[in-house]
Amino acid sequence: MVKHFIDLNKIPAKDLRKIIELAKKLKKQKSSRILSGKQLAMIFEKNSTRTRVSFEVAINQLGGHAIVMNSNDMQLGKGESVADTAQVLSRFVDGIMIRSNSHKTILDLAQNSSVPVINALSDYSHPCQILASILTIEEHLGKISGKKLAWFGDVNNVLESYIHAAPAFDYELAISTPFQKSLSAKDAAKDADVLITDTWFSMGDTSLRDEKLRKQKTKQLMPYQVNHGLIKLAKKHAIFTHCLPAYRGFEVTAEVIDSKKSVVFDEAENRLHIQKAILCWIWDKC
Repeated sequence: MVKHFIDLNKIPAKDLRKIIELAKKLKKQKSSRILSGKQLAMIFEKNSTRTRVSFEVAINQLGGHAIVMNSNDMQLGKGESVADTAQVLSRFVDGIMIRSNSHKTILDLAQNSSVPVINALSDYSHPCQILASILTIEEHLGKISGKKLAWFGDVNNVLESYIHAAPAFDYELAISTPFQKSLSAKDAAKDADVLITDTWFSMGDTSLRDEKLRKQKTKQLMPYQVNHGLIKLAKKHAIFTHCLPAYRGFEVTAEVIDSKKSVVFDEAENRLHIQKAILCWIWDKC
């Protein structure tokens, strides 16, 4: 059976733990030939820094090869169906990684592909990022089970994947946002082990080109900014995570993200090691 990596709540908990432990192991070895001969198609409907570099370096260091395609480079979305694209690519490559505007595109691609499909980001979820975050948390605080993670700000794809991962990794997730019934920022931060936020202005959100809408959303979210006041309410050992890019003065203050509490660059580096582990998992090379 083809092993797709699309949403964390669709993957067995034992497999998610296996990916984390494999990433820890692979982090100690810079390179290997374990994926020699494997060809990975990388499709980008959205621009990328960390995803593009981490996946390409990951497969290169493991002996495989990446074929990078931006939306302008292919027929997908210009008349050719997702189903046809999936069937054609399946005859050329061993796996498909896609960073897509629409989660439905990823689901349709997987349904029609005979090779594994990896969700590198969609409007619904961001599973690769959350595994990198969990790896980082465990490096700094030990096993994530039983830890309190506190989310502040917008409701988005990153939060969705933290929700998906919670049952598998047995952590508490306190959510503080103005867009649904949730905890106050102070209640979420109290005794938290990890404070988490993300940009308030997601890439490609065309509704926020309107200056009035941007100001309105900023006003709604400012009480949920991660700042020194919230950090003081968390546990003494608490850390701050953010998937980047970050906008200082909006979702987080410079005082927090540039402090010793911040592990954002460890988290960014761990994208590489998690991508390696995901690639090994989809091809049963664990």
